[in-house]
Amino acid sequence: MSEPFRWVIRRLGAADAAAYQALRLAGFRGNPGEFRVAPEDEAGLTPAQVAERLARAYVAGGWSGERLVGIAGLTRYEGRKLDHRALLWGMYLAPEARGSGLAGALVDDVLAEARRQGLRQVLLTVAAPNARAIRLYETRGFVRYGVEPDAVRQPDGFMDEVLMLCRLPAPSAT
Repeated sequence: MSEPFRWVIRRLGAADAAAYQALRLAGFRGNPGEFRVAPEDEAGLTPAQVAERLARAYVAGGWSGERLVGIAGLTRYEGRKLDHRALLWGMYLAPEARGSGLAGALVDDVLAEARRQGLRQVLLTVAAPNARAIRLYETRGFVRYGVEPDAVRQPDGFMDEVLMLCRLPAPSAT
């Protein structure tokens, strides 16, 4: 009987920049059809640039021992008229972490952070062919509100993206 896959989730910081960048680039290379980012778009980022990204956004990391195996980011929109919303982005799990429950736990962590920040909406886009990811987001309260046709250019054509939204309850006035 194999031991269950275990993980710990925590916010990533500057010290995690190399592990974060390595996992992201592995995701782009191994699953190019699931990302709107091409490996060459981020391969040249310096460790300082990656650390700055981690300082600007809330990025949750799922760790199995000393290995980063899952990531999900949350970036709040800027400006008085938009700062009630945020974008869930960069969700990726290493192959060995899939099916372990970590994906749902990362989305839950990001949504909990959105609630802590007093946000009202979290939006995301997902590759239209990625039915597994769409189902995951739906189980966490996201609903589809549209499809952007030809959103991402692929080597063999274009890919649509599903637009999804999770409405969060208004913060209680306590």
